[in-house]
Amino acid sequence: MLCLYKKLLQVEQTKTQNSKSKEEEMADDSAAPTIDGNVLVAKSLSHLGVTHMFGVVGIPVTSLASRAMALGIRFIAFHNEQSAGYAASAYGYLTGKPGILLTVSGPGCVHGLAGLSNAWVNTWPMVMISGSCDQRDVGRGDFQELDQIEAVKAFSKLSERAKDVREIPNCVSRVLDRALSGRPGGCYLDLPTDVLRQKISESEADRLVDEVEKSSKQEPVRGTLRSEIESAVSLLRKAERPLIVFGKGAAYSKAEDELKKLVEITGIPFLPTPMGKGLLPDTHELSATAARSLAIGKCDVALVVGARLNWLLHFGESPKWDKDVKFILVDVSEEEIELRKPHLGIVGDAKTVVGLLNREIKDDPFCIGKSNPWVESISKKAKDNSEKMEMQLAKDVVPFNFLTPMRIIRDAILAVEGPSPVVVSEGANTMDVGRSVLVQKEPRTRLDAGTWGTMGVGLGYCIAAAVASPDRLVVAVEGDSGFGFSAMEVETLVRYNLPVVIIVFNNGGVYGGDRRSPEEISGPHKEDPAPTSFVPNAGYHKLIEAFGGKGYIVETPDELKSALSESFAARKPAVVNVIIDPFAGAESGRLQHKN
Repeated sequence: MLCLYKKLLQVEQTKTQNSKSKEEEMADDSAAPTIDGNVLVAKSLSHLGVTHMFGVVGIPVTSLASRAMALGIRFIAFHNEQSAGYAASAYGYLTGKPGILLTVSGPGCVHGLAGLSNAWVNTWPMVMISGSCDQRDVGRGDFQELDQIEAVKAFSKLSERAKDVREIPNCVSRVLDRALSGRPGGCYLDLPTDVLRQKISESEADRLVDEVEKSSKQEPVRGTLRSEIESAVSLLRKAERPLIVFGKGAAYSKAEDELKKLVEITGIPFLPTPMGKGLLPDTHELSATAARSLAIGKCDVALVVGARLNWLLHFGESPKWDKDVKFILVDVSEEEIELRKPHLGIVGDAKTVVGLLNREIKDDPFCIGKSNPWVESISKKAKDNSEKMEMQLAKDVVPFNFLTPMRIIRDAILAVEGPSPVVVSEGANTMDVGRSVLVQKEPRTRLDAGTWGTMGVGLGYCIAAAVASPDRLVVAVEGDSGFGFSAMEVETLVRYNLPVVIIVFNNGGVYGGDRRSPEEISGPHKEDPAPTSFVPNAGYHKLIEAFGGKGYIVETPDELKSALSESFAARKPAVVNVIIDPFAGAESGRLQHKN
């Protein structure tokens, strides 16, 4: 009996000890440091290599931006999500890392679609992160409620929603990975308000982040077949009039060294697309830029690297191209090659594939030579067209046309010592003339309206370039219409003291003021301004002065030279307002006197 009592007593003591252990464990847990979803998002981004974010804060993501900054991520705050999105997309292109856009829910997400779609169409890596309404209130008309996963669907490679705080690290990892994999593009991460407010212990958060880091990996890329490389080299070797075309895909791939070697060992002329300019210097003796029509119209084999056969290259069709031209298309996307149906398609990264071509040629080298009739014809045409352009540029026309100030800007940019400035160009006439006149000598130093011909990208691109390449001056050459889309972001330039000089070609409107015929000026609203008109001689330079930046207004060559010399040397935010003859341009986006 006594033994039984002792056993029962031991059992009760064990229960009491176990109960105390559980209570102590619960007390320990409640005392452990905790973090919320905002901090966990910031931790995940930081651990996965994100160093910059762009966006507009507000409910429910303000704390997320602050937490990210506290962890060493630089947050660039904009006035409008559209410009912030353009900045994020361009940052992805310039750095090869996904640009991060942070927006509020509902309308913030909708505004951010401009940047996400820009990343999608230009195939640049980007992730848009948006707050969204509390999951319990979906369908009840909550504040800024929107089915954001559905809203972004057309422009997102992958859309994720974190439904619990513990899902955040994996969601962040997946969208960052997918933005880079295969053909780069935009992805979306949705963060409900309740998830951002949920808390977990800091130790569990760190464990979740560490586990994601260990498991994160890129999708495998199909290897390029040796037979494809051999076939491409054989086509180039046998061609009578070969041409190498490269675009911003090759620039994104950082294929400049491989392309330079290919051009110089084979002697084949090359033609860059607008944002491919600078991979090889525009001044290179084999550049066919000034003989573009002849080059694409007469070549019999075209190696196209990191450029799509879309409207920018006339779809690769006659009459711009010879109907019998054989295309060798190098693209990271198998779908793109299937769409274009070239004579030979090679799926792969531009840098890798061109390197393989060089290796194959090394075993059996060939060079068509400067005296080759094809090279001579390209060189002669390019020289003739360049001389004609220089004759027009040599004239000082006042009131300014587009050519005179563009020549002065070109010369000022070329005179900058050190790394070449990044040139941002948008506008119709302004961008067209700039593409022909401005000289690119280094890769990824030209940003323009891109695949969609998008207006409004200018200030966002400027800010992205200044952040991504802090050692470079950034020079924007903008039409007054293009500038107007995002002009308020000059305050952002001043706030962050970025080395950006904005040059506005002010011709009083879209294409240049009121050009209506007398027959068109009729009806009950005939006294209203023309649809293309802005306020004449608007003081755009005063906008930046309101925030402490430097403004210039110029109407003569000497005034422009002085303004550029001073602003380039200062490397401070500035706007140079260049007054242009409103009748100097044309609606087509090409000068009427352009060759």
